[in-house]
Amino acid sequence: MDHGEPVLTAVRIERPEPDVASLVARAGDGDLAAFETVYRMHAGRVFAVCMRLAGDRGDAEELAQDAWVRAWERIAQFRGDASFGTWMHRLTVNLMLDRKRQDARWRGRVASLDDDSGEALKKVAVSEAPAVRMDIERAVAALPQGARVVFVLHEIEGFKYAEIAERLDIAVGTVKAQLHRARKLLPKALER
Repeated sequence: MDHGEPVLTAVRIERPEPDVASLVARAGDGDLAAFETVYRMHAGRVFAVCMRLAGDRGDAEELAQDAWVRAWERIAQFRGDASFGTWMHRLTVNLMLDRKRQDARWRGRVASLDDDSGEALKKVAVSEAPAVRMDIERAVAALPQGARVVFVLHEIEGFKYAEIAERLDIAVGTVKAQLHRARKLLPKALER
């Protein structure tokens, strides 16, 4: 039945993807709007890294905020040798590692661990199923802080033992012990 009313149809307007390099350059010159656009493009990925490293939403939010403040302070130094996302990822991980190195209580806990030997967990394959992925994220978040940080840096972020040891200012043996501990605790956390 046509009552003479116009039919409205949805029209999708294609917007070109912003040129990240030019946005970063403008942000480096102090353009806050350009920085905000870059922030909106990368905030989700940065927060995801922070959640994996911190294991707690509040700590992750604080870490992400500090990472973006540091990015604003240093964006003029971005040379473009890697993508901005890679630069931001490295900046975030380094910020967290610097925090951990300065936290004497954390370092004391890491150094005093006496890890029992047990059956090693094979690498955790991140499933495409959201429920399984959430279970793994929760299990990793439930790990003790030292074991969680080493596990995330080694198994998820791909750092080598020596790199982790250097960044955390701990012995390679401690890194291996923490990783062993994480692998031992993860199956128990996944069973819950």
